[in-house]
Amino acid sequence: METDVILIGAGPIGLETACALKHAGVDYIHLEAGQIGQTIYDWPRHARFFSSPERVAIAGIPVQTHDQEQLIGEVYLAYLRSVVEIYDLDIHLYEPVTAIERSDTGFVVTSNKRGTARNYRSRYLVLATGDMNTPNRLGIPGEELPHVSHRFDEPHRYFRQKLLVVGGRNSALEAALRCFRAGAYVSLSYRRPYLDSSRTNSRLHLELSILTRKNYIPFYPSTVPVAVGPEHVDLGPSRYGGASKRETGLIRVDADFVLLLTGFQGQVEWLKNLGAGFHPESEIPKINEATMETSVPGLFVAGTAVSGNQQSYKVFVATAHEHGPKIVRAITGTSHAPFGTVPSRRYPFTIQDIASKDS
Repeated sequence: METDVILIGAGPIGLETACALKHAGVDYIHLEAGQIGQTIYDWPRHARFFSSPERVAIAGIPVQTHDQEQLIGEVYLAYLRSVVEIYDLDIHLYEPVTAIERSDTGFVVTSNKRGTARNYRSRYLVLATGDMNTPNRLGIPGEELPHVSHRFDEPHRYFRQKLLVVGGRNSALEAALRCFRAGAYVSLSYRRPYLDSSRTNSRLHLELSILTRKNYIPFYPSTVPVAVGPEHVDLGPSRYGGASKRETGLIRVDADFVLLLTGFQGQVEWLKNLGAGFHPESEIPKINEATMETSVPGLFVAGTAVSGNQQSYKVFVATAHEHGPKIVRAITGTSHAPFGTVPSRRYPFTIQDIASKDS
């Protein structure tokens, strides 16, 4: 099957890009390995966005909430379903891509639909595959034990259980707080000497700082797990240093459950196999900021797929709304009309807006 554009990924920015392509009359095929918003579906239950509703709204359709507060994942998924229904987007769901190759005229994409291989050809390819495809594994003994997980789902299972949370970013702090409030005996290990307020949500940082300072949640800074046993975890010193003398040797922490919330990796193999250039340390693909095109002609990226290893977490839904329109303009040569009719509801937030002291 041949088309002008193949779009891979149906998260928020993938859907917004699909809306822009359809609005511009571009012939495209949209592939998704799971369900729309699959990453958000995999979030912990009742987890909230840190961004406000207007910043995560897409395609000019406002998000209205009963309390005007940040959305929980379940409500946002319902909103995304509404966007797909309103624009009647045709998405090949549960059709994972298995291979991508370059051809003389563009790209050849192979997918798997319930055991049957399908081939698609296009002049342009857009990857909106996100940045949470694979968890960062530590490669330590015991990491595959059944009481160890790289994803936090909900706090009830940890009630009156000893839980070690490993990590120091928002996901780890949120999991530690929610499980602590649900009655778990939580401890926290982080590879850096302290919880960095510039890398985390201010509310989470404040609450964890108080709880760790009072030792309600024992905190082991500058440590990393080196081995996991059935009822304990051995922590060793991290390469970041800053540990006290007591912490320079192995520390054994009792644990009934372990959450290794050490981040995720995006789907970079396809970009690398296609010959796209990268910035080596950050693994950010080299792109034309005006068009979102990579160093490979006709190959575009959108959403958090452009963010590499997300060391600074500047790329997320709120700052990626411009990606789809840029791609459509690069492909068609014309700009489509903005979504929506109310200027203040067009959500023109950028990385510069988020970084500004006045935002």
